[in-house]
Amino acid sequence: MMASAGLVLAVFVVAGLYASVGHGGASGYLALLALAGEPPATIRPTALLLNVLVSSIALFRFAGRGHFRWPILLPFAVTAVPCAFLAGWGWSLDTRYYRAMLALVLVYAAWRLVAAGATSMEPVRAIPLRWALPLGAVIGLVSGLIGVGGGIFLSPLLIIFNWATPRQTAAVSAAFILLSSIAGLAGLLLQRGPLGIEPGPFAALAVAAVLGGLAGSTLGVARFDAILLRRMLAAVLVVAVLKMLV
Repeated sequence: MMASAGLVLAVFVVAGLYASVGHGGASGYLALLALAGEPPATIRPTALLLNVLVSSIALFRFAGRGHFRWPILLPFAVTAVPCAFLAGWGWSLDTRYYRAMLALVLVYAAWRLVAAGATSMEPVRAIPLRWALPLGAVIGLVSGLIGVGGGIFLSPLLIIFNWATPRQTAAVSAAFILLSSIAGLAGLLLQRGPLGIEPGPFAALAVAAVLGGLAGSTLGVARFDAILLRRMLAAVLVVAVLKMLV
């Protein structure tokens, strides 16, 4: 693994952008590492490890301000975490058939987030288990297979269906990403043992991710209003779509 100055800077920017909405940034790291020519065997675990660092920071920041809610997290996490572990343990899936569908779903979610604007201030609704449990399982499987934490799928659901406020969404997404990323890493470790990541180059990327996560989560907690948070989340979704299409 080579940690060039450009890659380190890019990781800092990605971590800051994603942490501002409670995400870990795995989809961004996957794209950056692939563009840098890293071998596929190390891209997935590297992205998940960086995800763990940044989502931990985001969770600490948002939860510290009282935005975290266990009743929002648990209905999704109870099925997502074991499914992410199973996917990381050795499942494989041909991505050719679901990339286009995922892209369409994310574009629609981004549009809904932007179009809702200031009007989507309804009281937070109770989360029906008949939806949360299967949705969590699907998110966990897909996230474990491609090496992300699942926040890009969970966050728009929470906001569009008024299951959480924007900052509650950020806090819950950070916790969800942290748990599913750890589960995915555990599955990878069980499957193939050592992950083959070089400590020196990874340390440079980790420092950049931590600094970016601190900066982004600070802005997300204290300075951005709810509408701006929604728009930034929409931008994150669009970035994920572009990465998927490329």
